[in-house]
Amino acid sequence: MAWTGPAAQAGERPRAQQARVGWTAPRFPTRPRSVRAPWTIRQILGWMTDDLRERGFDSPRLDAELLVAHALGVARVGLYLDLDRPLTEDERAAIRALVVRRRAHEPVAYILGYREFYGRRFTVCPAVLVPRPDTETLVDRALALLDGASTARVLDLCTGSAAIAITVAAERPGAVVDATELSTEAAAIARRNAGSLGVDERVRVLDGDLFSPLDSGARYDLIVANPPYIRRDELAALPRDVRAYEPAMALDGGDDGLDLIRRIVAEAPRHLAPRGHLLIEIGHDQAAAAIALVEADRALTEPHTHADLGGHARVLEARLVE
Repeated sequence: MAWTGPAAQAGERPRAQQARVGWTAPRFPTRPRSVRAPWTIRQILGWMTDDLRERGFDSPRLDAELLVAHALGVARVGLYLDLDRPLTEDERAAIRALVVRRRAHEPVAYILGYREFYGRRFTVCPAVLVPRPDTETLVDRALALLDGASTARVLDLCTGSAAIAITVAAERPGAVVDATELSTEAAAIARRNAGSLGVDERVRVLDGDLFSPLDSGARYDLIVANPPYIRRDELAALPRDVRAYEPAMALDGGDDGLDLIRRIVAEAPRHLAPRGHLLIEIGHDQAAAAIALVEADRALTEPHTHADLGGHARVLEARLVE
């Protein structure tokens, strides 16, 4: 990026020179010596937004607001109540460190240490996937299936941060949820989230692969899963934020993206209660293949999909054959 104004005066070298020296991230913009006034929140937000936009980030203004608010220890709305407040050198140094991390495409959620999902704040780190709005489609359907139930047993597979398990438990007080997770690091984050969000008495996180940690006779009214479903040959084409930072084991769905979905469809019937339902998040182009897996298995019935906000088939639903 060719900087102008204060950024240029921070001393970024032409790109041709960058290749010849041990180049590090340019210094945070500083005022020209002729200008005595320090940078304000408004000016830093504007500079960061322009910088991230020119570097190709999808939501530069939002990223800038979240990072500056985090560095200053205030809510986003607090920035707009004090836009013309001058920043101290310590505050600028804290913001500078976050800018360097975001320029390297580290996800904002990992920089902040949390992600909002369904109105709640979940701790996240590189051991777990960042919860995404698409997954709210699965949660919406799960809550609809549990609506009116005074009690329900729910199983969440590949729980990660436990965003699904915790949301279901929080929104449906009669639900008791088991959540399984292969990664011990991810399972620890899931337990931490369950505790901090006040549902640890009804959300039990079990270490292990899919159904393996469960008792043989365990039966559930609803089984939900957001398994890895990216085709292996597509992993290299994922955005840098995803492929370089999020856990590969939570993304890699095998050659056709259906390895875990295939296993879940085959094993779920043994753990469903009568008239129990199965919900699986799937890739945007996997609806036909996922439905075919259910139809071929014959232990489940009524396979169909639910679309996300973008109109893509995002959730596979099926019911245990009576």
